[in-house]
Amino acid sequence: MFLVITATLPALMAGLFYAWSCSVMLGFARLPDREFVSAKQATNRAIQNSTFFAAFFGAPIFLPISSFLHYGQSPRFWFLLAATVIYLIGTFGVTIFGNVPLNNTLDRFDLKTATEEQVAQ
Repeated sequence: MFLVITATLPALMAGLFYAWSCSVMLGFARLPDREFVSAKQATNRAIQNSTFFAAFFGAPIFLPISSFLHYGQSPRFWFLLAATVIYLIGTFGVTIFGNVPLNNTLDRFDLKTATEEQVAQ
């Protein structure tokens, strides 16, 4: 059961990223700039919920534990170890060090006082 949870959590994150990139962002791109920024601000605030946090923070907990529990059971151990490294760098690291700072900057952007040129930037 532990391994099923371990596999499910990163799969949920991959599904979220996939759906986000091929539906949500494509829809946002069709909006005028001011509406785009407003929609991005709203979704960045809404995604901060317990369901997202359970998958996002659960995977870097479950993956290393599963790797440890399967140590010596080649090739399962190596696949789990690779998944751990890939998730920690490609998902967790990119989100924490790249996306979150950008989202925080966007969240502080005041749409009410911004000019159209500022919004477009």
